[in-house]
Amino acid sequence: MNTHLFLFGGSPPFTNKMAKLFIEKLKDKTGPLSILFVDREGWEGYMPKYTSAMEEYSINNFYLLPLPTTPVEQVIQAIQMSSGIIIGGGDTNLYADYLVDTPISNIIKDCFLSGVPVAGFSAGALISSNHCVISPKDNPQKEFQHRKGLGLITDHLLAVHFTEWNDENHLRNAVNYIHASSNYGIDEKTGAYFLNGHLAATEGKGVYSIENNVLVKISKNSF
Repeated sequence: MNTHLFLFGGSPPFTNKMAKLFIEKLKDKTGPLSILFVDREGWEGYMPKYTSAMEEYSINNFYLLPLPTTPVEQVIQAIQMSSGIIIGGGDTNLYADYLVDTPISNIIKDCFLSGVPVAGFSAGALISSNHCVISPKDNPQKEFQHRKGLGLITDHLLAVHFTEWNDENHLRNAVNYIHASSNYGIDEKTGAYFLNGHLAATEGKGVYSIENNVLVKISKNSF
């Protein structure tokens, strides 16, 4: 079974081609999409940023699952019935707290391995790998942090808001510290599609990688 992971370097919405590809990969075009996000005041008004691109393709059935206020069993049941899963952005450490090493993470991974596409925005992208590296610009301690991630892809290092945060040094620190086989810095308004754990397509401002100690820009068009 093929796996489909869509990672975005900033906030929603989906980039245009990535939205179309995500829809194409849904296991059931009539099934609901689960959107997991950290609960915060006014979240209802923010949801159209996630749903608008889907609604353009007549996808109108969503499970909105604020964390941690939605009971775990309710989250699990929603994910099990979903044709696609979206993990939102915000405080990366909170997303890791509420999802990684929980019963929810097990269900996400099971569905993902069965072919359900998963999309992660910013924090949602960072927790997707087995290594979750967090920029000093993304935590109150202003320090490099390394946490366990969901493991939807393995041996990948990811940085988000890459150009906007001028975070090349952060990615280099991660590469020097962890020595993973692949690393990617993803800009805002940019998507990267991973097919079976390998980068297959990019869209947007820029995706970068440190190769042989040199930062290079990557462009893949498999649409």
